[in-house]
Amino acid sequence: MDLNTITEVVRRPSERPGADWHEGDAWLAGGTWLYSVEQPDLRRLIDLTALHWEPLARTGEGLEIGATCTIRDLHAFSWPVHWTAGILFRTSCEAFLSSFKVWNTATVGGNICMSLPAGPMVTLTAALDARYELWASDGSVRFVDALDFVTGDHRNVLAPGEVLRRITVPEHALRRRTAHRRFTLTRLGRSTVFLVGTQGLGGSDLSLTITAGTTRPVRIAFDSLPDARTVRQSVDAVPDGLWFADPNGTPDHRRHLTRHFAEEICRELTAGDLV
Repeated sequence: MDLNTITEVVRRPSERPGADWHEGDAWLAGGTWLYSVEQPDLRRLIDLTALHWEPLARTGEGLEIGATCTIRDLHAFSWPVHWTAGILFRTSCEAFLSSFKVWNTATVGGNICMSLPAGPMVTLTAALDARYELWASDGSVRFVDALDFVTGDHRNVLAPGEVLRRITVPEHALRRRTAHRRFTLTRLGRSTVFLVGTQGLGGSDLSLTITAGTTRPVRIAFDSLPDARTVRQSVDAVPDGLWFADPNGTPDHRRHLTRHFAEEICRELTAGDLV
């Protein structure tokens, strides 16, 4: 879609973009959502891809994902064999409601900052205890846990002019065992619910991350694998106001699916199956 209100595109922003941020600006990365709908309040686009941030980098702390890393690059990433949670990279990429053309341009950071309930990069990073590095327009830096970044449907903690620079996934999370469940109304549809369970190797704990069915990520943690009744009670304890409603499912439908899939995840991890 043509954005006929745009009067300027900044192709070469400074290494620390945002110093001259003003109302009517928007960060441009993949632009797959930005160009899909009218943007009458925008006047200027600032192209972050021109900064050439490294897409993916292994470090002593785990994995760093540049905010402008494309979904294609993340899907193609070859993780080391001891990162047992690495399969979630491909699983989450394949949860996109998009074509290969979108994969080639859509970015990890863009999907996170859209902060939609069904955003699969939100699911991935929240489930793996990631932290986001945010750059403010005054040059300051802050770090936010992925679980705390999204505050509601299309809402997050970003301040005006603040930009997501990178996502760090810690080594300990990448070494956890995983199981996931996802439901869509159609084979290639948007997620109605997307659950990820993780467990320490050789442990009996369980961290269950609920997304898509709720307006923001919800974490339920157990010191040991719970029985079915405890799982159902924990899911039912999620506040009514957090369950999402749209044409893909009612809150009651999403709660029911979450109960069912959470029990399946517990059984799978109990049986020792790796996903």
